[in-house]
Amino acid sequence: MSGVAIEAQFPEKLEFLFRPARYKVAWGGRGGAKSWNFARALLIHALQKRLRILCARELQNSIADSVHQVLADQIDLLGLGALYSIQQTTITSHNGSTFIFSGLKSNPDSLKSKEGIDILWVEEAQTVSSASWEKVIPTIRKEGSEIWVSFNPDLETDPTYQRFVVHPPPDSVVVKIGWEDNPWLPEVLRKEKDYIYSIDAEAAEHVWGGGLRKNCIAAVLRGRYVVESFEPGKDWDGPYYGGDWGYGVDPTAAVEEWVNGRALYIRREAYGVGVDLDDTPALFDVGLGPVARKHVMRADSARPETINHMRRHGYPLVIAAHKGPGSVDDGVEHLRSYEKIVIHPSCIHTAEEARLWSYKLNSAGDVLPILKDGNDNCFDAARYGLEPIIRAGKPKGQEPPKPEKRHDYDRKEPNAESWKTV
Repeated sequence: MSGVAIEAQFPEKLEFLFRPARYKVAWGGRGGAKSWNFARALLIHALQKRLRILCARELQNSIADSVHQVLADQIDLLGLGALYSIQQTTITSHNGSTFIFSGLKSNPDSLKSKEGIDILWVEEAQTVSSASWEKVIPTIRKEGSEIWVSFNPDLETDPTYQRFVVHPPPDSVVVKIGWEDNPWLPEVLRKEKDYIYSIDAEAAEHVWGGGLRKNCIAAVLRGRYVVESFEPGKDWDGPYYGGDWGYGVDPTAAVEEWVNGRALYIRREAYGVGVDLDDTPALFDVGLGPVARKHVMRADSARPETINHMRRHGYPLVIAAHKGPGSVDDGVEHLRSYEKIVIHPSCIHTAEEARLWSYKLNSAGDVLPILKDGNDNCFDAARYGLEPIIRAGKPKGQEPPKPEKRHDYDRKEPNAESWKTV
């Protein structure tokens, strides 16, 4: 890197990325900028010495699932465009360093040809299985080679958490880092953090504090969803669009969804906390794409002034979703009736809600037939968008029975029939 000056700042906790160690592990909640800092540190290392760097994750169906874009963004932010060549599936530096990308589970045989790797970076490592670790670690055996691991923890029993946090291996540096360690935390993320802490401290501790997920038995979509890349098929039903309006610190959310048989696919999302009404059309444009303006979107009818505003500002087909007795119950049960809900990896808030959306528990730890407030905005939008399908499934002229006890403050209490499948 002779004659090249690079100005790059790092959180103090990540200085270990520039010291030798077999294992370099950063884990914790959202906002710690783990991915960005790992990417820029590797880019700097690759200019100092010719390296072969494998960037992996458990599943990678396409290059879009990888950290390729993260690296490309950091090359641009650091002003290194003249020193790197960004190809469709690889990134190379002027001194011959190479970044390659692979899935550990989705492409295991390719690891056999990667024995000359200097650094392995495993991103979103909380999903990596024991079998994948046992296969890839012996493959990275070049003298002086390193394994970098970044992840947000999920369950205490997850192999990655057990392997690196509970029982860290020799010659490892394991650091917990979160939003509080990031002096450059964007204001938009700070608003999201404050919102989740204000409504659900337990969920916030998992998402932002890096705490382990608890009470997964109460999750509404437990065992029903996966996060995978996909493209809608020509014969799929859709797209359907749904929107949920926020106010104050409550998020505004919208989704694009498709149906294929007994599977629901959520491909795009728009999400923001503290979004001004005037900024909502632009939020939807960025998250859903301008094509959403040409489709019907069913949205929360509780905010007719917001619907009228959207109609006047480029979304003329936004209509109010039906909200009557039992509509929440019907919507939740419809979502739970799919054999599989597939969430595109780009829909990070929808995937997060799928993990955290839950029923209440009593003091004995029993699951109650009452939805817990919060972590439901994306799926509120999803059920609004699917309203034509949901209502078509009910007998004509028949409304669902009202629960014996229903109050304005517990509109989300499922009826007894819906509770049977929990």
